[in-house]
Amino acid sequence: MYNRLITPCFVFLLMTSLAAAAQLQEVANFPNQQITGVGVSVKSGRIFVNFPYWSDDHSLSVAEIVNGQPKAFPNEEWNKPGPAGSHFICVQSVVVDDQDNLWILDPAAPKQQGIVKGGPKLVKVDLTTNNIVQTIPFGEDVAPAARSYLNDVRIDTANNTAFITESGKGAIIVVDLKSGKARRLLDGHRSTQPEKDVKLVIDGKQLIDQQKKSPPQIASDGIALDMKNGYLYYHALTAHTLYRINTTYLTDKDLSKSDLESKVETVTQTPAPDGMLEAPDGSIYLTDLEDGAIVRWNVATNKIDKIITDKRLLWPDTLSWGPGGELYVTASQIENMPRFNNGKSTRTEPYKLFKVTGL
Repeated sequence: MYNRLITPCFVFLLMTSLAAAAQLQEVANFPNQQITGVGVSVKSGRIFVNFPYWSDDHSLSVAEIVNGQPKAFPNEEWNKPGPAGSHFICVQSVVVDDQDNLWILDPAAPKQQGIVKGGPKLVKVDLTTNNIVQTIPFGEDVAPAARSYLNDVRIDTANNTAFITESGKGAIIVVDLKSGKARRLLDGHRSTQPEKDVKLVIDGKQLIDQQKKSPPQIASDGIALDMKNGYLYYHALTAHTLYRINTTYLTDKDLSKSDLESKVETVTQTPAPDGMLEAPDGSIYLTDLEDGAIVRWNVATNKIDKIITDKRLLWPDTLSWGPGGELYVTASQIENMPRFNNGKSTRTEPYKLFKVTGL
């Protein structure tokens, strides 16, 4: 009887101790540039961020953090206005793969008010030379001009494949990195769609898109790639359901639409997330928008564990691992944007990049 009573208590204390050990440290802040993505090289520790063109304050798309300050990357020219195919338009995410290449996803939808023709693309930068070595453009069959928005990306270097979430209409984009050809899959499937009964509440206030006079409906957004077990995980932003599918089905061009959809698996219920990130053990980390937190779906227990909660995590957006196992996270303050606050920004703090230590 004594042992049966003490064991749960010990486990609770251990979990509390582990949670208490996690600490949030500010890495950089940006007074006027709204950050969404962060990608960190686990080989060198170099940190890359991006700033989408969502407001008139926008002046820089992709940067490396050098001595705490953003420096245009890979060069100034790509960050200047210019031809859509050879300049950044509205970059949404940056990801460093396991071969130390930086991948830059540009949905080319400034202020989310339509796509610039010829602008949607995936750009690869070799971090050993800092040179762009590949640019993959996407046509309207992949990124429809009406409502689509390429959001986040994962790279499978072993199979030369990229997986992209599209959060406007809802779909998964699968890209053959050798040929540059892309396919739009699970388009409109329930797993890529927002859940209409989900209404986000941030700081006690329901999020309402004032232009549409309704809660935002944001489709497939967060993405994570479990290379060990071959699963792609994905999640709509305004939703509570985490889904996954084996990547072999996504890359099988002979599967019919209905056959592919039958391979989608429902994983679990989670807080409403923006960013997601795979862990080496197959667990999935997710940001928790409503609670200013980061949680983890534990693959071993199929439970959601709280990793850290902090009032500074104002719309925790994107996650990336650092070389020492620290977890980088951006705070994009989307809830303070004019579209949700009668046309005026309610932001009082700079946009920030943090890292979580003690995990």
